Amino acid sequence: MHCLSPKMVCETKIVADEHSIPGTKKDSIIVSASQMWTSSSSSPNSLEENLNKDTVFIREFELTDHEDVRRIFYDGIMERIPNTAFRGLKQQTKMQILYTCITIMCFVLTKSVALTCCVPVLLMGARYYFSRKVILSFLDCALHTDMADIEQYYMKPAGSCFWVAVLQGKVVGIVAAQGNEEDNTVELRRMSVDLRYRGKGIAKTLGRKVLEFAMLNNYSAIVLGTTAVKLAAHKLYESLGFKHMGVTEEYTLPGMSHSFVERMFFQLRYHRYRLQLREE
Repeated sequence: MHCLSPKMVCETKIVADEHSIPGTKKDSIIVSASQMWTSSSSSPNSLEENLNKDTVFIREFELTDHEDVRRIFYDGIMERIPNTAFRGLKQQTKMQILYTCITIMCFVLTKSVALTCCVPVLLMGARYYFSRKVILSFLDCALHTDMADIEQYYMKPAGSCFWVAVLQGKVVGIVAAQGNEEDNTVELRRMSVDLRYRGKGIAKTLGRKVLEFAMLNNYSAIVLGTTAVKLAAHKLYESLGFKHMGVTEEYTLPGMSHSFVERMFFQLRYHRYRLQLREE
């Protein structure tokens, strides 16, 4: 299958705003409030154990991280299937009206309450089917392009990088930065946090790492694009200082057939964000 360079950014998870200690370009550390207010009676060994247990380190990607990185990315994208199929309908007024008209027409033509009640179920089933079909196609494309060779796409090119968040020795989050020399911007990509470790401020710290990287490399702005349905993802970007620059309706992903039936049951909105660091 011919794959375009994917531009859909993996959905960012809602995170709690916690105290953070900025690190160097190589490493960042989060220290939770419980660590900061440890009783003075705690032994040094106990304190050290707590720090090792609750501290999240942000470091650059290593080859040994590849399996964990792909797993986190895969799980994050798979979550988009029900979100796009069901949550996404709340943002699609035209589709809501169309589905309502289809349901009413079914009752008018059949006079059957049972059949009419089945229509919404069939419509939601069709939305799930097409969401799964298109998103799996996108996922396959991503796993055979940049996510198949992170070293080549992000670590070797100047002005790009890929980081992982590590907690208790486990990779629990990912984010990438891809530089664009033409307009002197860097794109935030592939941000995702393991489902089991959300709510620890990891996503926000990963975003701040990209911001730090952009400033150290004298980029004028950070840009990102997302098809995230959850409002929490957009609030996270805004909390990092990004401004919403616009939205593209009926956004196209690699693998879409553009058939009438597909357009009827699968639609995406592509939001563009920008964080201006300095004027050119």
